[in-house]
Amino acid sequence: MTSTSNWIAPRVREIQPSGIRKFFDQTQGCADVIRLGVGEPDFSVPEPVRAACIRALQDGLTGYTPNAGLPELREAISEYMQGSFRLTYDPAREVLVTVGTSEAVDLALRTCIVPGDEVLIPAPGYVAYAPIAHLCGGKVVEVETSAAHKFKLTAEALARRITDRSKVLIVNYPGNPTGAVMTKEDWLPVAALAVKHNLIVISDEVYAELTYGKRHVSIASLPGMRERTLVIGGFSKAFAMTGWRVGYAACGNHDLLSAMLKIHQYTAMSAPTPGQIAALASLQHGLEAKEAMKEIFDQRRRMFVSGLREVGLSCHEPEGAFYAFPSVASTGQDCEAFAERLLREAGVAAVPGRVFGKGGEGHIRFSYAASTENLERALERIGRFLERMRVGVEAI
Repeated sequence: MTSTSNWIAPRVREIQPSGIRKFFDQTQGCADVIRLGVGEPDFSVPEPVRAACIRALQDGLTGYTPNAGLPELREAISEYMQGSFRLTYDPAREVLVTVGTSEAVDLALRTCIVPGDEVLIPAPGYVAYAPIAHLCGGKVVEVETSAAHKFKLTAEALARRITDRSKVLIVNYPGNPTGAVMTKEDWLPVAALAVKHNLIVISDEVYAELTYGKRHVSIASLPGMRERTLVIGGFSKAFAMTGWRVGYAACGNHDLLSAMLKIHQYTAMSAPTPGQIAALASLQHGLEAKEAMKEIFDQRRRMFVSGLREVGLSCHEPEGAFYAFPSVASTGQDCEAFAERLLREAGVAAVPGRVFGKGGEGHIRFSYAASTENLERALERIGRFLERMRVGVEAI
């Protein structure tokens, strides 16, 4: 028999499958499960966006686009970033359309990292950053954040982890899994460290549109940061276009973006044409629907977080995205055991916090990008589940 032990590269063998997908897969085939594990809006793409895509298909617009994306889409993205976030980019030279935001992160790290470079990642944080950095030969250095500081990245915590091998800082605010938001005042000392230590900053801002009660501030807008920051955005979350796979990267450093484009040319070639047409239609005709979805998310946020507290789970106030990240430490269960029991005994799917890195242990992530009815049903089930746990503990 042929030996296949050396067919798979060591770096691939060493990474673990996504903890989010693990719990998602466990729910498949299960009856009557309320799925609050995956961060996917429950809204349909607005009708004008669907209609634009259908027209494009009927007109035969299904061929390749320029590698960097449709020029009219890059122009629209540039205008949108200027109007919404006060970020100015040349659409011809400083905007790249990608296959979702995940490809943009991958391109950025493959462009910047050589083996041994350190990649600083606030934790708890999105599960994909560390594996991608590892595949590039980078050394992942987690920068711990905590509920005591609203899961914000502090300059003090960052300074403790910087070494002479530090090269890239990945930030994701509003944050997944915590819903944390950074203000200009929060960013200023972090930006000063990035400049002092000549760090490249990859800023994943896919949840930028989903902030509640305050305006999103990009680290790229601070003094000295535009040239060293790659801003990543997309249409999956705020525009409910998860399956269309369209994201974008924008950077004031043309050399960095040009290098990413070279990799993109040989791997993805271009983002899907129907998805790009739909993304353009979203920016032209979907902004009102986006704001309506945001308002509903905010209503769900306040209801669900309040409900978690009422049933006995302490939960920091998420100010962005669509996740609640309560502590389950009071139950005496570790987060993975709690999540498994919650799924098995109560029929509510969530993600254990430890899959998001340091600071995640003792927490679980719920997505409130689900219907209000399902969120209310989930709270009822969680409350009954916690009561059974308390009775069981008292009986021992």
